[in-house]
Amino acid sequence: MVKKKDNVKEDHQLVLRVKNGDQKAFKVLFEQNIVPLYRFMKQFSPDKDQVDDWVQRAFIKSYENIGKFDGISLYRTWLFKIALNEMRTDYRKINRILYDIEEAEDYYTEIEDLNFEWQLVMKNWLFELDEIKRSVFILFEVEGYSHSEIASMLNISEVNSRAILTRTKNFLREKWRITEKVK
Repeated sequence: MVKKKDNVKEDHQLVLRVKNGDQKAFKVLFEQNIVPLYRFMKQFSPDKDQVDDWVQRAFIKSYENIGKFDGISLYRTWLFKIALNEMRTDYRKINRILYDIEEAEDYYTEIEDLNFEWQLVMKNWLFELDEIKRSVFILFEVEGYSHSEIASMLNISEVNSRAILTRTKNFLREKWRITEKVK
């Protein structure tokens, strides 16, 4: 079993190698982070091409700016933050709504086995949340990040991260309670 401390040390060593021009080390960072980053970012758009673009730009920017990485957090935390900033930039540029529930339903029908009704319902509820609430919930509950890491990624305090998660869970519980009453 690999300890978290060992992962942090390995992460920082890889970043240092990239800073020194080792492209193979960046390939390792890329391979370790591509799937989690893509999985996270697809929660913000049903458009696969858009998600691909955010992920690609996040990796390019991280590579180009690796010298600015301070090493206080993990590379993955920094990378997720870059990807979120890319997404925000796009949404500000085109001033559009973050999601379209009908598109999201079609998208999730294509990519996942929806034998369980609650999966689609829960995803629709997640799309009702604002970006911060959705991010905190997904980062904590799905991706397994700590509140400290989430705070760093989203530029919020740990206390705020915990409060947002609690409010989000309460919102989802209430939605579920109402749905169950209707049945």
